[in-house]
This record gives sequence, C-alpha cells and structure tokens, in this order.
Amino acid sequence: MEDREKAAAEDAEGADVRERILTAAAELISTGGPDAATTRAVAAAAGVQAPTLYRLFGDKRGLLAAVVDHELRSYVAKKAARKPHPDPLQDFRDGWDMHIAFGLSHPGLFAIMSSDPHPALQTPAVSDGNDVLRRRIRNIALAGRLRVSEERALGLVTSVGTGAVLTLLRQPEGQRDPGLAEAAREAVVAAITREAAPPANTEVRAVAATLRASLDRTRVLSQGERALMRELLERIADSE
Repeated sequence: MEDREKAAAEDAEGADVRERILTAAAELISTGGPDAATTRAVAAAAGVQAPTLYRLFGDKRGLLAAVVDHELRSYVAKKAARKPHPDPLQDFRDGWDMHIAFGLSHPGLFAIMSSDPHPALQTPAVSDGNDVLRRRIRNIALAGRLRVSEERALGLVTSVGTGAVLTLLRQPEGQRDPGLAEAAREAVVAAITREAAPPANTEVRAVAATLRASLDRTRVLSQGERALMRELLERIADSE
C-alpha cells in the first residue's frame, strides 16, 4: 500500500512540474518569441533544474512540441464544439476567421507551428485541428460544391491560411491590412468551389489598381501629390 501511495504522489508531483514548465515556456514564447524559450530560461522560470526538462521532454524540440499541444488543446476543442453553420461554405468561412484570429493573437506559437515541419511537432492537438478542417471540407464535398479533391483543398487551405497569418504578422500591428485575410479566404473558396462572393465595385477597383500602377509614368504631379494619389488609389483598389 505504501509503495502504491508513494508512486501516486510522485506521479502527481510530476504532473504538476510538467504543467509548471509548459506554462513557463508558453509565457516566454508569448512575450519573446520561440527563441526566448531556451532550456535555461524555461528551467529558471519554472523553478526546476535543466535535467528535469530533458527527463520530461527529451530535448528542446520535444518541449516545443509539448507547448504547442498544450496551448492548442482548448482552441481545437472550442472549434470542434462549435455548432456548424447549415451552409458548409459559411461554416468554412467562420472556421477560417477563427484560425486567422488565433494566429494573430499567438504569434510565437504560430511561428513554431509554421516554421518546423518536423513530425515531432505533429502533436495530437495539431492532428485534431486538421481533422476539424477535414470535416469542414468533407461537408462541402458532400454538398456537391467541391471542385477539387479533398486533399488538394486541404493543402490549399493550409498553405494560404498559413501565408495570410505570417504576412499579417510581419506587418506592424497598427498598419495591418484588414482585408487581406478575407481576400485570401475568398481566393481559396474560388479555387476549391468556384463560389467565392463577388467583390463589390469590381470595375471601379480595377480602374483604381490600373491607375495606381501607372502613377510612376506621370509627370504632371508633384512628389507630394503623387504620394497622396497613391494612397487614395490603394484604398479604393482594396476597398470591400
């Protein structure tokens, strides 16, 4: 009996230490990016010795994989539990918007997920997230509205979605293009279904884009006027 109680106590203590380490690593990644989560920094923040990290996670890659899984679990569970929209395309759009919002609010975590394709980072939570996306794509196919294979659709959605988040993260937070993620989403919808929502004011936006591209050829505007015109035309071309 005493041996069993001792083993249970050790397991409980180990679980507590593991949770403390993952929380510390997640906070370091959130404030300083993936490079801030060195084994020394994580050990110090969690109040443990470095050998404890190696015993529980093997190496830094194993630690990062555990952090990804730890942080993704609640997000994926929320996505899976969300009541699907009756229209499978709208359901896909809602899921896309959630993914973009998650990536922008977790830049350090997203950097880890998108920069290292090593299988060690294909954690259970990542796999569960992919399963949620696969179900959304399958529902579009079952409705007879998918025009490419499900695997091709999955690849397009994943690559374009990741690229959209990374592009927005590279822009200063106060200067991010608010319509970029939506434009990328509709480009994917058009590529896999031919059912993208038609953009408003298409002809006006096309004219503005053409004139914007031709500004450098003009000689009648001053430098300041050209800069103002460029800004105005960009706003028109990118308007919804």
